Amino acid sequence: MSLFLAMSLLAASVHDFTMKTIDGHQQPLAAFKGKPVLFVNVASQCGYTPQYKGLEALYRKYKDQGLIVVGVPANNFGSQEPGTDEEIKTFCSRNYNVSFPIMSKVSVKGGDMTPLYGLLTKTGGDVRWNFTKFLVGKDGQVIKRFEPNVAPESAELASAIEAALK
Repeated sequence: MSLFLAMSLLAASVHDFTMKTIDGHQQPLAAFKGKPVLFVNVASQCGYTPQYKGLEALYRKYKDQGLIVVGVPANNFGSQEPGTDEEIKTFCSRNYNVSFPIMSKVSVKGGDMTPLYGLLTKTGGDVRWNFTKFLVGKDGQVIKRFEPNVAPESAELASAIEAALK
């Protein structure tokens, strides 16, 4: 068992982790306590990449009610996120005007999986592709997982977010 996986199994909630932002700052996820968070492993060269538009729309619609959308770039699937953090940041800004938080590129599966994803995938199994979405409640616990084919604009996702905001 990797050290990262061991750390994730000891964590009680996503609030126990700190991640590096795309700008290189440490982001304690404890800062998100009391707010639902949608974690999405993103990639800039994927068939699902246009979901950035829908994710940004979700963030803008619900952020004043407390929702946080967090993009987590990963290059685990088909080498569809080969860019550096700076390239990813530029891509997101230029193409989708992304204003939600984006983390530094990490691995979301395998032996070098970032500890957060060890916790997120503990009950649903490994992430199988880009744009898998994990809705986490105000308490830092996973509420529901949405596979990549569930669009950000879907009624299913909106309904789950609205319930998490209550």
